[in-house]
Amino acid sequence: MYNAVLETNYHFPGQTKIYYGKVRDVYFVDDLLVMIATDRISAFDVVLPRAIPYKGKVLNQIAAYFLDATSDIVPNWKIATPDPMVTTGYLCKPYPVEMIIRAYLTGSSWRAYLKGARQICGVPLPEGMKEHQPFPQPIITPTTKATEGHDMDITRNEIIQNGLIPEEDYLQIEEYTRRLFERGSIMAAQKGLILVDTKYEFGNRDGKIYLIDEVHTPDSSRYFYAEGYQERFAKGLPQLQLSKEFVREWLMERGFMGQIGQRVPDMDDDFVNSVSERYIELYEKITGEKFVRTSLDNIEERIEKNVLQFLTEYKGINSLK
Repeated sequence: MYNAVLETNYHFPGQTKIYYGKVRDVYFVDDLLVMIATDRISAFDVVLPRAIPYKGKVLNQIAAYFLDATSDIVPNWKIATPDPMVTTGYLCKPYPVEMIIRAYLTGSSWRAYLKGARQICGVPLPEGMKEHQPFPQPIITPTTKATEGHDMDITRNEIIQNGLIPEEDYLQIEEYTRRLFERGSIMAAQKGLILVDTKYEFGNRDGKIYLIDEVHTPDSSRYFYAEGYQERFAKGLPQLQLSKEFVREWLMERGFMGQIGQRVPDMDDDFVNSVSERYIELYEKITGEKFVRTSLDNIEERIEKNVLQFLTEYKGINSLK
């Protein structure tokens, strides 16, 4: 079995704290963030017990690709990618809401619709919709950002009235969300894909809104193959997709949906390797570039060396300003 990074524990010069997310380990170093995309994988807000080879590299490089491609729409936190699994960037104060935007009725929204829901986060849904059907226009369905457990749906009015985000900032964030999704959809279409839904996170730095975290990765987004979409939809067949949904479906088939008392099914080597290949497939499809399978030996040492080199150079450059 390949080596993969399940967790990290570095001590960088100037480091003040570490935040362990579901997938990323975030190191606070002076006024910077050092975000390491580990090979952990989560589903239903549960971190699964086995890591996926190359997953962190795929996520980090796709996120960097889209951060660069959308920086004309909204400033973002990225400064550099000193290692295939690492992005360094500006420390921003996160807004406590994730902006989810959906163009199709699928995944969790379809499961809720089947149970009778006719609105999500205050957004009304038409009657008579079918699975994987496009909405008349993309809908924004925000959620709270839970440090533990499940994120919770929330409406625009609740966000503003409860003071989670000032109204002026929230309306600007909604505008950024729509424009980012439009750009992502165009880029996906150029590669024969449909960007079905995704999430964005934003933060504030010196009074300015920044796009933070990952963008348009398979952990934060769902893609369909455009070819054959209409035919499969007309026949009521499952869509061919590049996303983490196939992991959720695998878990659900084995009786796991992240509920109390449920046990994560055993992930054998064949399944772990198949997930790795799916992530690599998405990287190559969405970027149009061949994925380079770098050595999986001594990954932790490589990350530490590259981050230390970046921090030294960054400190030197800023000392001259």
